[in-house]
Amino acid sequence: MTAAGLQQIEEELRHLKSQERPAIIRAIAEARSQGDLSENAEYHAARERQSFIEGRIAELEEVVSAAEVIDPAALSGEHVKFGAHVWLVDEESEQEATYQIVGVHEADIKRGRLSVSSPLAKALIGKKTGDTISVPAPGGDRSYEILGVRFG
Repeated sequence: MTAAGLQQIEEELRHLKSQERPAIIRAIAEARSQGDLSENAEYHAARERQSFIEGRIAELEEVVSAAEVIDPAALSGEHVKFGAHVWLVDEESEQEATYQIVGVHEADIKRGRLSVSSPLAKALIGKKTGDTISVPAPGGDRSYEILGVRFG
């Protein structure tokens, strides 16, 4: 995981613990004060939300405790590896794209952050500028040429 990815997860964890958890506790207490809990929709909704929040907190705490931070700026070389920014061109459509290969929990394809476990990233790992890769896709295999690799 990159340092920025870890920081983003830690910020979400802080928000859940300091904002969401206290708010849901207040909502449950308020719903309880309304009497009969068996038919109290607000109470059941608040308990469901609490369950989701506590589950997400546990998930994020596990991710943070197991995180291994890698600084892409400290990496170099001509081969694609974790943290690399990769420029590609789709050989069929001639459309160019740039991706950074990042950890599973920080992937966001809209921001060009490609999960290291995705089929495209797996095909890219170990390749270098000028190489062509083939990636299985629902509409058939797609071929890409690597135009460049940069770290940092």
